[in-house]
Amino acid sequence: MVPPLRLRLLLALALLTPSPGSAAELFQLADVRLQSGPLLDAQNTNLHYLLSLDPERLLAPFRREAGLPVPVASYGNWESSGLDGHMGGHYLSALALMVAASGDTELRQRLDAFVAELRRCQLAHGDGYLGGIPEGQTAWRQLARGQLQVDNFSLNGRWVPWYNLHKVFAGLRDAWRHAGHALARDMLIELSDWAWRLTASLSEAQLQDMLRAEHGGMNEIFADVADISGDARYLSLAEKFSQQALLQPLRAGQDQLSGLHANTQIPKVIGFQRVAALSGKPDWNQAAQFFWQTVRERRSVAIGGNSVKEHFHGLQDFQPMLNEVEGPETCNSYNMLKLTELLFQAEAPDGQRARYADFYERALYNHILSAQHPGHGGFAYFTPMRPNHYRVYSQPEKAMWCCVGSGLESHGRHASFIYAHEGDTLYVNLFVASTLNWRTQGLQLTQSTRFPDRGSSRITVHQAGVFALKIRHPEWVAAGQLQLRLNGRLLKSRPSRPGSYLELRRRWAAADRLDIRLPMRTQLEPMPGTAGTPIKGRHYAVLHGPIVLAAKTTPFPGERLRWLADDSRMGHIAQGPVCPQQSAPLFVSDSVEQARRAIKPVRGQALTFNATGLIQGQNKGQGALRLIPFFRLHDSRYQLYWAHARPAELGPWRAAQAAAERERVALEALTVDQVAPGEQQPEVDHGFLGEETESGLNGSARWRHARRWFSYVMQDPKAEARVLRLQFARADAGRRFNLKLNGEWLQRFELGPDPGAEPGTSGGASSELYSVDLLLPAALLARAQGRLELRFEAEPGSFAGGLYGLRLLRGAAPTATATATAALSSSTPAPAEP
Repeated sequence: MVPPLRLRLLLALALLTPSPGSAAELFQLADVRLQSGPLLDAQNTNLHYLLSLDPERLLAPFRREAGLPVPVASYGNWESSGLDGHMGGHYLSALALMVAASGDTELRQRLDAFVAELRRCQLAHGDGYLGGIPEGQTAWRQLARGQLQVDNFSLNGRWVPWYNLHKVFAGLRDAWRHAGHALARDMLIELSDWAWRLTASLSEAQLQDMLRAEHGGMNEIFADVADISGDARYLSLAEKFSQQALLQPLRAGQDQLSGLHANTQIPKVIGFQRVAALSGKPDWNQAAQFFWQTVRERRSVAIGGNSVKEHFHGLQDFQPMLNEVEGPETCNSYNMLKLTELLFQAEAPDGQRARYADFYERALYNHILSAQHPGHGGFAYFTPMRPNHYRVYSQPEKAMWCCVGSGLESHGRHASFIYAHEGDTLYVNLFVASTLNWRTQGLQLTQSTRFPDRGSSRITVHQAGVFALKIRHPEWVAAGQLQLRLNGRLLKSRPSRPGSYLELRRRWAAADRLDIRLPMRTQLEPMPGTAGTPIKGRHYAVLHGPIVLAAKTTPFPGERLRWLADDSRMGHIAQGPVCPQQSAPLFVSDSVEQARRAIKPVRGQALTFNATGLIQGQNKGQGALRLIPFFRLHDSRYQLYWAHARPAELGPWRAAQAAAERERVALEALTVDQVAPGEQQPEVDHGFLGEETESGLNGSARWRHARRWFSYVMQDPKAEARVLRLQFARADAGRRFNLKLNGEWLQRFELGPDPGAEPGTSGGASSELYSVDLLLPAALLARAQGRLELRFEAEPGSFAGGLYGLRLLRGAAPTATATATAALSSSTPAPAEP
């Protein structure tokens, strides 16, 4: 269907007419070249990792689905367990970005060959489709007929197919946008035509139902296709692919993010901003700004990352961030930086743009850079904030996670935000050694710096001209302390303030040198969101300038951990022993200010500090720990957040930490396997299936229930399991369902009130959820042989669940958490076997 001429003309006018006011633009990657420094090192390391991937194996899912010969088997891990082909899309984007950023000819040859092979697959389908989703065309035909089976992380029985396909769309877009690949542009538009036809007959209600499943940034892609093609239908399709359940609260300035899967939401908001930029919808822009603000200011930790176990947790309780080993996910920061770039380019005052740049710098150096191993180039999925834990890294042949794909892209984008331009004004956002070719002004300039090891930078102009430089005054430089010297002469102007830009407009001469002095100071930043918790105001990160400092720790001398992830489904999690919180080193001083003053630089060692007399711990040598940039700390346990106590509080603090840890650690020690219902990775990892099932939130707790049934496959490889622990909510009293183990009837449930509540009380928040412990019959366990499929089946007119937690335990639970006797009273006697 060709759009009416009037619509095409209106869209063309919208795309070509500047909005009222002014908007900044970032430079093309090919216009900026990194020079010696940590970002160039990361880019070069990424190049080697990218070249180590086998394009033939990445093409295998696409060839299989197109019915073409598959001479080489696909990669394993996520690439052969339902997300087949997603890594090929990331690979295509990474090739395009790295071609633009480096000019490498071998990468260009790979890009051309990869696009040509994908074109063969697209032509074999015959309808514009291109993807590696297992039997994807079957699921898409069902969708076109309006047959929808939707869950948060599945659509018509496929693992997040739109999310998967988004990577292919994005790869083709990036091949055109960054590498000028004309065939990729044609393929992108044909694939978009396929999507237009596929969804044309779906109602708005059906589309919104479909969007309950994670779908990546499909609204962003269709907005980009509208921009690329000038075809108004795709802007309309971008709006249809925008989930109203997320958009509307954000438009109203309401933060309803707690409990949501974080990286599902960020790409949607990127799409909201792209739609706003092309269609002139100010309320969509405000929604994106509000999301950015609440995630940045209320939900992010010191490294700029967010989420625990992939989800936004409650605003008032960051304790999970300190407890869990699945800390901020790298993909989240990758997408937050993309959103930040878009918001920076929208019409905004310089103060707001400086805030965007401050966040960008923080997340880039402390999360994105730290998540790449500087030696072998592997990527980290989770970055634990838990004291004394560690990260594991991918291997090219053994890990195909989302954070590998986004990591390949991230380290090709390092030059994208250093500079921006607005008319004849040049923004200097980041202090990175680089050269800039400002084509529209006919100018070239160089930035020379050893930042962050030194707090200074020099800009050299190579051609004469009249223009303005806007130099960012970072939030970490004190008011009035930023200094500029032009050709050695101190420029005296009104003192600038943190979070602003200092403008210098003049007629520049060739070889003019502008020296920027950026005094870096050491600060302690408290863990956000700790009000009302036992650790209120007591955990701090140490920053020098924008750089987060951390210490290598050795709680178990002689310990040998695996720093490289294996190819298992849970390989991206650092699953080594968890250290008790009370044994972690901490800061001990009479005040936080005294603690800050105790942190001193080590002479002759850049960005290295000691804290003599401040750090105390139970293990020998902890008082001599040194603080170094977190992005330089690898292959070690580490401490990034530090508890702070006054000397008189040290004993009681450790006792309180020990009490809080004891029960949790004991339960973890008993756990053989567990599922977090409603969370993507745990459910996928445990073979989730179901009919007429959905998940949701109760406060910040996730649940899963079904009108028919749902199931998980638990693993007990050593035949240790004895007890099944299930967690329910008091509010679901009266629900009736049956539980089967490997097809054999196990237990009938009729949920009652919380068995731990006092008679005649409502139970209160602390007893809203309760546990049921079920002794597993030895005969069933023997027949299971380590594979336990647990199937929850609803009785007519009722629900199975809601289920809030599911654990296999080795034996009796600790008394502090055991509710077995009371809980079993909520189950009714067994019916006869069917």
